[in-house]
Amino acid sequence: MKAGRKESMLKHTIYYCYDAYCGWCYGFSAVMKEIYESFKDRLSFEVLSGGMIIGEQVQPISRIAAYIDKNYKRVEETTGIRFGEDFLWHIRNPEESDWQMNSEKPAIALCIFKDYHPGRQIEFATDLQYALNSEGRDLDDDEAYRHLLEKYNIQPEAFYTKLQSEEYKERAYYEFALCKQLQVTGYPAVLLQANESKFYLLARGYTSLDDLTARIDNALKEFDVVHPDQA
Repeated sequence: MKAGRKESMLKHTIYYCYDAYCGWCYGFSAVMKEIYESFKDRLSFEVLSGGMIIGEQVQPISRIAAYIDKNYKRVEETTGIRFGEDFLWHIRNPEESDWQMNSEKPAIALCIFKDYHPGRQIEFATDLQYALNSEGRDLDDDEAYRHLLEKYNIQPEAFYTKLQSEEYKERAYYEFALCKQLQVTGYPAVLLQANESKFYLLARGYTSLDDLTARIDNALKEFDVVHPDQA
């Protein structure tokens, strides 16, 4: 009975909809890591890439640098995160930067990573955002991912073959479509799936750890996942 109860609880899933280029998601990353540690024994976790910058929205950093420069301090003040000088150089010197803002490649990388370490999606998404926003790595450049392959024990040749494949590109675009189907219109967003058709929207935009923890607890109580008499 106990084993069956645990299996039942793990059918409920937290969906974290994010984008690798979303500054507020970068600020939210510490909250999601804490949430994962607190609830990983009771819930499954799935990170979905939202495709914030794809298609006609793909653009050089020069077109969006002024907006980021105006707003990144607000993210720092609200969340406590810090943007690195190597990232900020591209924001302050956009005409000298060769960066293209494109959500596609980091989304493909996440899909590949899920095949290797499905239980470490939150960690990998956090590492991608740290690589961009702190270390100043260009996520549209294949080499931006190499240092993470060693950390997660992923064979480089296999990773880079998959990074160029249509299969994983299709998986990434499926995630973009799924975020739209979940009616996610901004990032970060956190949803809790109760069953095949019922989702609880727990966070839209940056949300504090205490608030998100309370919302998850309340949602779990509402559909009786914490009631032992359901076992």
